[in-house]
Amino acid sequence: MTEVRIHEHLVEERRGPVAWLRIDREEALGALSRSLVTRLGAYFDELHGDGEVRVLVLTGTGKGFIAGADIAEYDRVSQAAFDDYQRLSRRVFTALEQLPQFTIAAVNGYALGGGFELALCCDMILASERAKFGLPEVKLGLLPGGGGTQRLARAAGIRFAKEAVVTGAFYPAQQMLDRGVVSRVCPPGDLAEAARVTAETVAGNAPLAVRAAKRLVDQGAQMPLDVGLAVEQQTLSGLYATRDGAEGIAAFLEKRDPQFTGE
Repeated sequence: MTEVRIHEHLVEERRGPVAWLRIDREEALGALSRSLVTRLGAYFDELHGDGEVRVLVLTGTGKGFIAGADIAEYDRVSQAAFDDYQRLSRRVFTALEQLPQFTIAAVNGYALGGGFELALCCDMILASERAKFGLPEVKLGLLPGGGGTQRLARAAGIRFAKEAVVTGAFYPAQQMLDRGVVSRVCPPGDLAEAARVTAETVAGNAPLAVRAAKRLVDQGAQMPLDVGLAVEQQTLSGLYATRDGAEGIAAFLEKRDPQFTGE
């Protein structure tokens, strides 16, 4: 598989139906410049309509996953420019969250500020034992602007989100696992393989069912239970009527691997 550099600090690799996107700014621990955020937005927009990719793995380089925004770009800019950058970041983070593909953050190191927020936009977070998570914006007299106060509260509870935001503390991967934010913690040398196995497992399942499951869980969390249950049954009924639904049942009865096409 060939890596393609699509930005000065952004590298993509396609492995069949799995796309790997790596932040390659090791000297700055993956900090997000405006140009990098802009290119990430363009990438997510392009990926949204890519029917060949079923899973996206987002990772970093060296000791940093993404260590937040490039704070040097905040210095002495106008209020209008600062607000414009925050709106850009919010749109890009939401674009990642709303991708139809299943998304995995393979957090190799520091995931701070916007880096933690980007990870929270993914469907699953796998973390190296050396990963650190935090929202330290309060130490700059600011607050998270990419959804940290909202998504962390939904992922780990209101009280922990308040603690994380007002202390600006860094948390080890194991504590994020205990809080239910991280799905799995791996030795540093095993993270890429864990992400690969997980991504290929998801990509090998029926793509319509995977996309429907992602959408159903995300939307259902905001619905009353009775409404969510009704939508769940409607979604299941629709999947039963697809070719993939028929193929999955036939393959099970015939004791063979299913050949899903997404139809």
